[in-house]
Amino acid sequence: MEDFSQLLSLRVDIISQQWVEAVVKDKQIKTTDNLSRTAIQDHVPYLLEALISVLAQNQVSDVKAIVENSLQHGAIRAEQGYDATEVVREYHLLRTCIIANLETDLLSSQASEVLRTVSLINLVVDSAIAQCFKSYVKHRLRELEELQNQLNLNVQELQRLVRTSQENMNMLAHELKTPLNSIIGYSELFLRQQGFEKLKATKPVEHIERVLRNGRQLLHLINDALELSRYETGNMLLHLVPINVIAITNSVIETMQPNADAKGLQLKVNYKNPPKQVITDPLRLQQIIMNLVSNAIRYTEAGNVTVGCDELQDNNWSLVVNDTGIGIRVEDQAHIFEPFGRAQHSGKQHPPDSTGLGLAIVARLVKLLQGQISLTSAPGVGTTFTVTLPLEVKDDNSYIKSDTK
Repeated sequence: MEDFSQLLSLRVDIISQQWVEAVVKDKQIKTTDNLSRTAIQDHVPYLLEALISVLAQNQVSDVKAIVENSLQHGAIRAEQGYDATEVVREYHLLRTCIIANLETDLLSSQASEVLRTVSLINLVVDSAIAQCFKSYVKHRLRELEELQNQLNLNVQELQRLVRTSQENMNMLAHELKTPLNSIIGYSELFLRQQGFEKLKATKPVEHIERVLRNGRQLLHLINDALELSRYETGNMLLHLVPINVIAITNSVIETMQPNADAKGLQLKVNYKNPPKQVITDPLRLQQIIMNLVSNAIRYTEAGNVTVGCDELQDNNWSLVVNDTGIGIRVEDQAHIFEPFGRAQHSGKQHPPDSTGLGLAIVARLVKLLQGQISLTSAPGVGTTFTVTLPLEVKDDNSYIKSDTK
């Protein structure tokens, strides 16, 4: 009967070298491209020594050696950046090399001895794989935990930087508003004191009107930016009270009527089944309606703008603003609620009073009021914005926090 443990002990170096060459040449194990042969060989000679011990039936020390060396091998492979499939592949190659070196002797041995030897070889290699994966997975999990901790620190630092940036932006905006209000105020005062009718045909009046127009536009942009910043920093607190939706909507219609008249548009209401009472923040709701109606008028050249509201099932109600304007392309609808996200219209420029922030503010205010907003539109046909809100907004006594992308 052949002593396979002795045969194996004489071929440890040969098997190790053959295995390293097989791993290097194997196209399924790409991590080895940047490793030395010593780094690849790692614990294999020790595993073979353990196998020799098993074949010699000295199973107390061999199992311990298998466990220790395989655990170490798994950790090393994780550090080296091996993929799990690559680890399995290299053990498959090791098994193949061992059998190939013993093949001639196995063929000349009794069937029982061959079965025992092959069975023990498989036992050792399978045990090595199992132990190897324990340490491999453990090491990978530790890497993931460290990465998660680092990511958390990075996120906290980014949040701090964003808060600082937004606070600085708010301070800058407030500082800009003071001189800007003075410019607008003194320009208006000048026109009133000098008599607008007398100066109407003069060149200076054109300059002053331009100052007023641009000043008001800049003030509008600053106010919109501040409003958006308040939401992003979580500084919008709900003030919930029972309100009459029709009263607030009519108030917005009255305010926006001169803008519609100036463009020859019909500004209509359509109250099908309006809710009798809604518990919400009246200021935020008014901002939503105002921005949607203002946007509709701005992008409608002819026809009408209609505002409607209707009580729905499941304690919800809807606000609908429809226009017969230029419409929005499907490809633009995905980002229309993003800051400065604007629809593109062939051959047309955006109105001078458009800041690109109105719909972004609307989307955030709708979320603040625990609702949803959607739109349907087609170029040349018009746009319909539908806002679905709860009849009673729940007050959790906390600041709203926006989603970070």
